[in-house]
Amino acid sequence: MRQESALLNVIDVEATCWDGQPPPGSVSEIIEIGLTVVDVSARRRVSRHRVLVCPARSAVSDFCTELTGLTQAEVERGVTFADACRVLVEEYGAGERPWASWGEYDRRQFVRQSRADGVAYPFGYPAERTHTNAKAVFAAAYGLRRKPGMDHALRIAGLPLEGRHHRGEDDAWNIAALVLDLLDRGAWPAVA
Repeated sequence: MRQESALLNVIDVEATCWDGQPPPGSVSEIIEIGLTVVDVSARRRVSRHRVLVCPARSAVSDFCTELTGLTQAEVERGVTFADACRVLVEEYGAGERPWASWGEYDRRQFVRQSRADGVAYPFGYPAERTHTNAKAVFAAAYGLRRKPGMDHALRIAGLPLEGRHHRGEDDAWNIAALVLDLLDRGAWPAVA
């Protein structure tokens, strides 16, 4: 990264989910976007954010509430997916800043939901251009054959799990800690 103060958005989404197949007519939709801004130059997490998103074609199941702690009543107070994408662009520089997530799920979910809702993909095109799969970078840096889940990666790196696992805001914060570990190891790729 060539900028004096290079910012990276670390994002983790939670989406509606079920123990088994979704009910007829339901699809997995983003219900929470967790975002931690990392100052790559200073090697520190500078802010953490949470955007609740109200699903349009599904409801939060009991299984989803057990996993994430999010309830239907809570996400109903959230913004639309289109408004959430606007917030990412206008307030957090999505489309201009590089971003990372743990694996490809988050990027693919944004691509899928953007198409389904007729909303511009907030991170610019092509969809992979500014995205880094932190899970793949971590596995390569640590010489692992299998890519670990975020909580396992924290244990491998000797870092604590802060907050609740499967809560977008907390997971983004923890993934950002792993990004900092990778930066310290010289393993984080430069983004043009």
